[in-house]
Amino acid sequence: MIVTRSPFRITLGGGGTDLPSYYSKYGGFIFAAGINKYMYVDANRPAADDLIRIKYAKSETVETVGEIDHDIARESLRFAGIEKNIEISSVADVPFGTGLGSSSCYAVGLLHAIHALKREYVPLDQLAEEDFKIESETLKRPIGKQDPYMAAFGGLTVLDIAEDGRVKVRKAEVSLEVADELNRNMLVFFTGKTRSADAILAEQSQGAKEEKKEVVESMHYIKELGHGILEAVEAGNLDEVGRKFHAHWQYKKKISSKMTNPELDKIYDAALRHGALGGKISGAGGGGFFTFYIPGDQREFRQAMKELGLRELRYRFDFEGSKVLVDF
Repeated sequence: MIVTRSPFRITLGGGGTDLPSYYSKYGGFIFAAGINKYMYVDANRPAADDLIRIKYAKSETVETVGEIDHDIARESLRFAGIEKNIEISSVADVPFGTGLGSSSCYAVGLLHAIHALKREYVPLDQLAEEDFKIESETLKRPIGKQDPYMAAFGGLTVLDIAEDGRVKVRKAEVSLEVADELNRNMLVFFTGKTRSADAILAEQSQGAKEEKKEVVESMHYIKELGHGILEAVEAGNLDEVGRKFHAHWQYKKKISSKMTNPELDKIYDAALRHGALGGKISGAGGGGFFTFYIPGDQREFRQAMKELGLRELRYRFDFEGSKVLVDF
């Protein structure tokens, strides 16, 4: 039996520039943080029979890979050449569709578990690229490079994405003291809304593909802001992070009509009134989690969010990435 653990992530800067429609022309940049909320995947090869069992929100028992409804599980098994005799189950610390990279956490965790079952060592960047190939090329989902790589690497991580799709991974040069302060000042709240990011990402991707001026210029600015957020964090100038979050939010709304709605705007405006310097929605937008930067006393802010019906996600940064927890 193998059990893997892969971290969810919060994007700090550059979100959306990791989509092929953008980076294939201009190159992409991501600065993100792995957090200690995880996807756990358990893979086992039972001795009793040759059936395939997949357990998630549903439970499937089938005889062939082609019968599996769960698309990532089905294509991951096909990719690995496993046709029978396997049981896979998963549990997660946060719900699907909340913008923290859940589908890639599942895919990376499952691929990691399958390789461990087969006694194959693979580097983390290979896990990320295998996930990207399955989700983007096989399943035709409009995902970028960020989610596979952050599920694999975790940490305060920088992704420089070349026009040919190659990704250079590096750790941000941040002291433990600055990382702790950033962790304290970034509060994350669940909006209560889950959604598939595919429609928003598809609209964003199409805008970049068609080189719509407003979309492309906004993406250029978001990439520039991402570099600025990284520079501010590495310099320990953390209040600047909050101000750049606010600028990012203004431009992000120009990329897709589905990015926000009156309810999310109400939350954001209340956050600014109660001490936030800025904030950003998780993932593609439209729901999920809001991340706000609030320096100093946060009691009034927390109370305001509670009165709006939001629940805080308490977290710490994860620096381990995807790992095998159990192997026996």
